[in-house]
Amino acid sequence: MQEAIRKQIEVHLSSEQAFKAFVNELALWWPKEYTWSKDKLVEISIDPVPGGHCTEKGPNDFRCDWGTVSDVKHGEFIAIKWQISSMRVPEPDPGKASQVYISFQVVGDERTAIQLRHDHFENHGDGHETYRQAMDSEKGWDYLLACFTKHARSGSGLAAEVKS
Repeated sequence: MQEAIRKQIEVHLSSEQAFKAFVNELALWWPKEYTWSKDKLVEISIDPVPGGHCTEKGPNDFRCDWGTVSDVKHGEFIAIKWQISSMRVPEPDPGKASQVYISFQVVGDERTAIQLRHDHFENHGDGHETYRQAMDSEKGWDYLLACFTKHARSGSGLAAEVKS
């Protein structure tokens, strides 16, 4: 088994607000170039309940489920079966998914550490080593978490409610 990818960022939000901004405002911070619809993206969302779908919606009723929530405790963590294959296409079989676990931990007055762990890449089959390397690179989770950090600082969405 490959070593898990581990990343951490800090944001100036309470853990509850960081969780809400991360999960409920996905469409405001997730980069469109990391979707199938690109600039035609209509919506990207996570339904934060066990069994909830992680979904992208595009033009002409296009819908793609790219993950399934496996566990959640609002304000504290969310665990998602990452159902995007090593070929970067949706994988409907959750048995062939890796696992993403994101925790939100208070580290100070209105500051939260967001810790991400992405593991079980071997479930993706052929090409999983290269896939793991890509997700652990500057263009993988580092970039995605930088997009979220920028959103948390921007003053838009739920993040703005905390700062005002």
